[in-house]
Amino acid sequence: MSTRYPFTAVVGMDDLRLALLLNAVSPAVGGVLVRGEKGTAKSTAVRALAELLPAVPVVAGCRFSCDPASPDPACPDGPHADAPGAERPARMVELPVGASEDRLVGALDIEKALAEGVKAFEPGLLAAAHRGILYVDEVNLLSDHLIDHLLDAAAMGASHVEREGVSVRHAARFLLVGTMNPEEGELRPQLLDRFGLTVEVAASRDPQQRVEVVRRRLAFEDDAAGFAARWAGEETALRERIVAARELLSRVTLGDAALLQIAATCAAFEVDGMRADIVMARTATALAAWAGRTEVTSEDVRQAALLALPHRRRRNPFDAPGIDEDKLDETLEQFKGEDQEPDEDPEPDGPGDGGPDGGGPGDGGPDGGGVPPQGDGPAAENSPEDSPAPEDLSVPEDAPAPEPAPQHAGAGAGERAAVKAAEPFRTRMLSVPGLGEGAAGRRSRARTEHGRTTGSVRPRGTLTKLHLAATVQAAAPHQRARGRSGPGLVLRRDDLRQATREGREGNLVLFAVDASGSMAARQRMSAVKGAVLSLLLDAYQRRDKVGLVTFRGRDAEVALPPTSSVDAAAARLEQLPTGGRTPLSAGLLKAHDVLRVERLRDPSRRPLLVVVTDGRATGGRAAGDPVALAARAARLHAAEGTASVVVDCETGPVRLGLARDLARELGGTAVTLDELRADSIAGLVKDVQAAHVTRRAA
Repeated sequence: MSTRYPFTAVVGMDDLRLALLLNAVSPAVGGVLVRGEKGTAKSTAVRALAELLPAVPVVAGCRFSCDPASPDPACPDGPHADAPGAERPARMVELPVGASEDRLVGALDIEKALAEGVKAFEPGLLAAAHRGILYVDEVNLLSDHLIDHLLDAAAMGASHVEREGVSVRHAARFLLVGTMNPEEGELRPQLLDRFGLTVEVAASRDPQQRVEVVRRRLAFEDDAAGFAARWAGEETALRERIVAARELLSRVTLGDAALLQIAATCAAFEVDGMRADIVMARTATALAAWAGRTEVTSEDVRQAALLALPHRRRRNPFDAPGIDEDKLDETLEQFKGEDQEPDEDPEPDGPGDGGPDGGGPGDGGPDGGGVPPQGDGPAAENSPEDSPAPEDLSVPEDAPAPEPAPQHAGAGAGERAAVKAAEPFRTRMLSVPGLGEGAAGRRSRARTEHGRTTGSVRPRGTLTKLHLAATVQAAAPHQRARGRSGPGLVLRRDDLRQATREGREGNLVLFAVDASGSMAARQRMSAVKGAVLSLLLDAYQRRDKVGLVTFRGRDAEVALPPTSSVDAAAARLEQLPTGGRTPLSAGLLKAHDVLRVERLRDPSRRPLLVVVTDGRATGGRAAGDPVALAARAARLHAAEGTASVVVDCETGPVRLGLARDLARELGGTAVTLDELRADSIAGLVKDVQAAHVTRRAA
């Protein structure tokens, strides 16, 4: 087994280390979601936590890690009456992004069950993670069906496998830890709420701290065993403190005053449901136990709110996570009970003490409530006078400045300032025709591992989804030749049939948005941005990738390359100015280039081109008639079979119908802004008419 980086050697990231330790003290807190940019040691800290957890008593030989003191009566390996006990280290099980459903929940050996009549079950990762840590790196990239299994297991504390008449249930209680880079896409709100705590991490901007990170990492890579040995004392002390906090946890008192503050805080920040209240109560109790106290204080409630509420207060996917600390302090002060005296000269004795003005989780020493500082560890011997003090190891509160709005070609005197988008609405379903095989999602029809059964084929490789009726039909004509003399069915491998299923896939939705001066007439751009924002929300819900191309002046540009982060697309859309002529052909050609590159990267993900324009073509760098050039560029998309929709933004009493002409050249459909709404009467009438025409043609 390779040597893991010591937890106590991690520099900075006090909130992350505290959140992980609180879950080690009280697994009922519900896990941690770690959000942050790449290269910030998220995975390193999580993997190091497993080494700190106490050994787990298990029933000897049980594949499902039953506790000898209270074995699971429904354990598939049971019953465990008078079974001998044993101890093993706490496990950290990693769930890869590309894992299959069988690998997660367990696999039934269908071939053995049919050929030998044996119901054989091989436990999956959920069983292996029971009473340990289930770690999901890049959890936001996990397939929807795997997320659904995680949600069920996390909520019920058990995994149920129902397949081909075989039913298996086993306990699956684990500490769920996920890491993600928000730039690669967000999580569904249902899964966000399952994580007890959330932490934002970022690389430090302090040069001294960055030097210390590099120094320790190089020392670890040069001699991992020696580096770990130098930190063994700190690791042992932290492990003993976790055990002591666990023993103290049951004696911690959560008074009515603290409960009132918790309820008032959750109500003030308008979080959905009651899970936030429960998680805050458990977190505040764990904070008190970690600090060695038997009573929850107002500071514990404050720190619990900072960890448990940011990911729950988001009202839609485009809201930035976070919490207003001034509002939090006002709420806590307003509902402070009479039994809690105000702190005139507070001394930090809990993980949350110090507040926003300094200190924090890293300030606590052996008798305090914070995370043990790193500056006193063995790595400090490299340069004791140069190592930053513990209080200097916190990540600076001032976040990096937001990136400037993209510079648009053709900007000049005719440019108008960006306008706010109108309120988003529920849009009509836009889909790609035909049957795809792309990543799981909810937009277009596709052949998938999940969904309704549509047929059967001979299995290629391991059989995963048996089509029982087709298997019986394939075997039936050969029973006499195989010498069957009684009831039953003689099966061979060649008889087995794999079920083919039809579900839904996510697509690449590429927006080509006209930002020319004509789009700014009659305050049209606000409605246009509202429509695109609505389509972005729809893409988020349907698990699509999105991209954004804009055109104005003399040229077009890629405002956002294809990504799973729809909030990034929304931010670019909000910054989009308007003005200048309309290089429609340039926008279509730029979109063609983006799709060509994306087909090479991900051939199975089918694109949907959404052109948002009034159809006018009045400019561009290429010589020739702009209208004819736009038509030629549109036919290029049609020749490659790209599904397209033109959102007609033309308004006013006199309409030229140019957007509908463009849709015909693209081989797609055109909808107006009004028809784009899901509840639009015009849209429903059009759908009925189209269906009538289709029936007559048939």
